[in-house]
Formats: sequence, C-alpha cells, structure tokens
Amino acid sequence: MPRSVNSVASRARRKKVLSQTRGNFGARKNVFTVAKNTLEKGMQYAYRDRRKKKGEFRSLWIQRINAGVRQYGMNYSQFIGKLEKIGIELNRKTLADLAMNHPDAFRAIVEKVK
Repeated sequence: MPRSVNSVASRARRKKVLSQTRGNFGARKNVFTVAKNTLEKGMQYAYRDRRKKKGEFRSLWIQRINAGVRQYGMNYSQFIGKLEKIGIELNRKTLADLAMNHPDAFRAIVEKVK
C-alpha cells in the first residue's frame, strides 16, 4: 500500500507560519524552522504583553495625575487619599484625561479635594 502524505495540509500549515512571520529579517521570514521558532516566541511575548500593557497604562495615568496635581501644591498620594475620603469615585484613567485635556475641570476637582 502506498504511503499517504497529506502534502496539501502540510504546505498550508507552513505557508500560514511563513505568512505570519512576514516582515522579519533574514531567515526568520523564509526558513520554516527558524520562522516557526520566531513565531512561537513572538506569540509568547504578545500573550505576556497584553497583560503588561494594562499596568503600563495605569502607571502612565498616575504620572499624569501626579504632574497635574503638583501644580496645586499636592502630590499624587495626598490627592488620591483625600479623593477617596471625600467619596469622589473617578478612576485614574478619567482623572488623567481631565488633567491633560480639561485643566479647568481638573482644577475644580483639586479645589474640592483641598
């Protein structure tokens, strides 16, 4: 009985990997075994960094809030503490947006907190 090889599926699988590594340098884009390793590692980084991105954005918002609040003689820690004590429930993303794009509204919040 002849050996059965599903070359259509094999080729499709390889083609899929090579298309996903398009844009890489050298053998990483056209040698299947190298491309496969590159793709696997890239997928690991993508999985990890989708979670890491959330923390990076949070730290960016905190820096922006801190910079905005220091203009009024407070620091981030004092501001957030007083904000929670008063009971204003604005998240850091919103506060950072106000500090950057709507300084008058942000000033009103800071004055209310003081």
